[in-house]
Amino acid sequence: MNLGNCPRCGKLYTVNIREMCPECMKVIEKEYEKCATFLREQKGATIHEVSEATEVSVRQITKFIKEGRISIANAPNLAYPCEVCGTLIRESNMCESCRTRLTRELRQAAAGDQEHQPGSRKDRETYSAVDKLRKY
Repeated sequence: MNLGNCPRCGKLYTVNIREMCPECMKVIEKEYEKCATFLREQKGATIHEVSEATEVSVRQITKFIKEGRISIANAPNLAYPCEVCGTLIRESNMCESCRTRLTRELRQAAAGDQEHQPGSRKDRETYSAVDKLRKY
């Protein structure tokens, strides 16, 4: 029997599929039911309106969306915050501008690494000279 601490409340529990204690699982299920019921009645609600009306955190609602428990297909105004800048998005973890900026920075870092390899040509010449001596 494996034991672990619940990441939500810190209590000791028997490890299960959901990786949290049964009490927290019940609380999350109640939160989900509140959100789902509210969204059935108010299809045009934003994530902040859902959070205020149900007293469920934006973070938890975002988790429900990412897990596929709450569908945004029929909720045109429902979006969750970008993990980098907080702009409201409807898919992925980052908005397009943050994704573009990250890609650009990674390319620049990779180009910088290629330019600043210390003695790369000199090292290759040394190895080729050693290889020539080994042949004879």
